[in-house]
Amino acid sequence: MGKYFGTDGFRGEANVVLTVEHAYKVGRFLGWYYGREHKCNVVIGKDTRRSSYMFEYALASGLTASGADAYLLHVTTTPSVSYVTRTEDFDCGIMISASHNPYYDNGIKILNSKGEKLEDSVIEKIEQYLDGAMGEIPFATGEHIGRTVDYVAGRNRYMGYLMSLAIHSYKGMKVGLDCANGSSSAIAKSVFDALGAETYVINNHPDGVNINNNCGSTHMEQLQKFVVDNGLDVGFAYDGDADRCLCIDEKGNIIDGDLILYIYGTYMKERGNLDNNTVVTTVMSNLGLYKAFDEAGISYEKTAVGDKYVYENMSANGHCIGGEQSGHIIFSKYATTGDGILTSIKMMQVMIAKKKTLSELAKPVTIFPQVLKNVRVTDKVVARNDEDVQVAVDEVRKILGDDGRILVRESGTEPVVRVMVEAKTHEICEEQVEKVVNVLKEKGYIVG
Repeated sequence: MGKYFGTDGFRGEANVVLTVEHAYKVGRFLGWYYGREHKCNVVIGKDTRRSSYMFEYALASGLTASGADAYLLHVTTTPSVSYVTRTEDFDCGIMISASHNPYYDNGIKILNSKGEKLEDSVIEKIEQYLDGAMGEIPFATGEHIGRTVDYVAGRNRYMGYLMSLAIHSYKGMKVGLDCANGSSSAIAKSVFDALGAETYVINNHPDGVNINNNCGSTHMEQLQKFVVDNGLDVGFAYDGDADRCLCIDEKGNIIDGDLILYIYGTYMKERGNLDNNTVVTTVMSNLGLYKAFDEAGISYEKTAVGDKYVYENMSANGHCIGGEQSGHIIFSKYATTGDGILTSIKMMQVMIAKKKTLSELAKPVTIFPQVLKNVRVTDKVVARNDEDVQVAVDEVRKILGDDGRILVRESGTEPVVRVMVEAKTHEICEEQVEKVVNVLKEKGYIVG
């Protein structure tokens, strides 16, 4: 990770950590960098945060001042920006979003011309420019000044692409959607309606400050109750920019990213379509998933946390499915990023093709109890590497032995240390997590 850009872009509290000046300068750099030998074209999307409008205009100002044309998708999803960028010959794409973070945070995600996360080498140059190490970039003048283009048509083409991937009609299926008052509010219901579903939607009235507020993929309680109360067949919950999806089965149980990987991985294997017989996971995936994969005869790989690392592994090794427990699922045949609505379509495909409910499809997996605590700290690197913290972690690891595991890592996007334990019982998990959290507290690292 760099000084400004983490594993998922430049993210922080709007106009505190990530300022309008930062956005303007990012636009200035990208317009100049990609426009040195030809007219630069950049596509921009945003989520529903109040500050997203400010950053959209700042980025567009920077781009046009450097001579680039900025194509505005307006409120849309991260995967739609990726799709439009890679299919319509843009030099790069920008998504303005802090994903699952609270409304007061925001972020700038940059995608290369292939719709993939921007290369580290270019990120380094952007950071050098932000720090003034590159000097001034010339302004475009006269007829070379860029313009903005209303490009809602690009978002509509993405919606058409999603619909084309559904191989079954959803007629007779009752589907619940939790749009997190975010980007999917502009897309998801239209897609499911067009495919014939009886669609029920909650949290699809964004007001700029209610994005992810006790809703969406980080707060599943509403959708769980909604699915059961309305007798729905399935529910899908998205995060703020809809690049992740978690599911609710007909009984109200959460089907997380691990279970999604199992359901679709085994479906592909049964049909001879699981390339290399391998599913890519991160180190956060549950022990129960790996045991179920072993039973099914499916191989797996583990990467660092972050869909960026999952995709890099998939791309390098030719794997076709991978993802995170949190719901970032990548289907490399169809997308270069996690795509929540695409994930929903793939789950519908398995349910309809196998004539089974989600609860039946997930039944072979026995998930180990897991407790994850996100601890906000003064310095995540120092806290994570503290000698006493490491001693506590080693003690927990010895206690758990082969019947569990502990993972302590730094968040890639927040000043947070994540402490996760899996074990035979929830009580053991809680007890062992608290041992490490208490040391962080005793050493004065915890904020608040």
